[in-house]
Amino acid sequence: MSTEKFETWTVATPSFSRRLPPHVYFLISALFHYLGPSFAVLLFSRVAPSGVAWLRITTAAALFGIWRRPWRAWAGLSLRCRIDVLMLGVVLAAMNTVFYEAIDRLPLATVGTIEFLGPTAVAAWSLRTPRNSAALALAVTGVMLLSHARISAEWVGLCYAFANCALFVGYIVLGHRISSPNGGSSINGLACAMVIASVVALPVGIHAALPALADVRLFGAAVGVGVSSSVIPYVCDQLAMSRLPRASFALLLALLPASAALIGFLVLQQVPSRVEFMGIALIITAIALHRADEGGGGR
Repeated sequence: MSTEKFETWTVATPSFSRRLPPHVYFLISALFHYLGPSFAVLLFSRVAPSGVAWLRITTAAALFGIWRRPWRAWAGLSLRCRIDVLMLGVVLAAMNTVFYEAIDRLPLATVGTIEFLGPTAVAAWSLRTPRNSAALALAVTGVMLLSHARISAEWVGLCYAFANCALFVGYIVLGHRISSPNGGSSINGLACAMVIASVVALPVGIHAALPALADVRLFGAAVGVGVSSSVIPYVCDQLAMSRLPRASFALLLALLPASAALIGFLVLQQVPSRVEFMGIALIITAIALHRADEGGGGR
């Protein structure tokens, strides 16, 4: 992807952030990607999932606004850049909402595993080598095991989980479009998208979020969810995407279903059944096995 379109709104990142290996940012993202949602699950008894999702997005947008002042970045964007950022904002709003609806009904490990099927299936289908064909077969088998374990009682949750999976593909594609070797400009694009996402999710989430807006403790917990779910992992994703080839980033995604299972177990005491564990293991193997670009090309 060409990075020149973001040169007009680059804000230099601190030198230490550029010295850290990109894999460090990915590992931080892997930790917080599901740690924040695991805390969100604990709020569902007081605030509906759509309300928690909107609070997560909006608190993150407010923090990005204070930190990056995205309206300045938006003013310097071309029409094409604005479309990319607008699309990312819509995807973030929808993805966060359906994700929370899914984890309200299904274990975090199940939703986290299904989330990464999209990138794996798209890559394997578009580059049908023997290795990717094997990865696709493993992924399909894993999905069948997970679906069989849950579809009788939680088919609505599975629908939300697969919708989240499709939207995650959009997040990866659009996230790479706005990424650049300069981490600052990437984060500016993310800040603009997050503000847009807060507006898009407003009609769905505002009513459900009212209990938290009237309770200081609930609101504080929601702010914590926003920081740990949207600010830290999304910033780290951009800093990693801006310096890792897409194939390398896709390979590292294999860690995330495992982190979802671990955090679901430690925080929520969600223990996968034997069949679910087999399905998760097969999908993690598929994600690790597949290659988006056998030549290891750039972003």
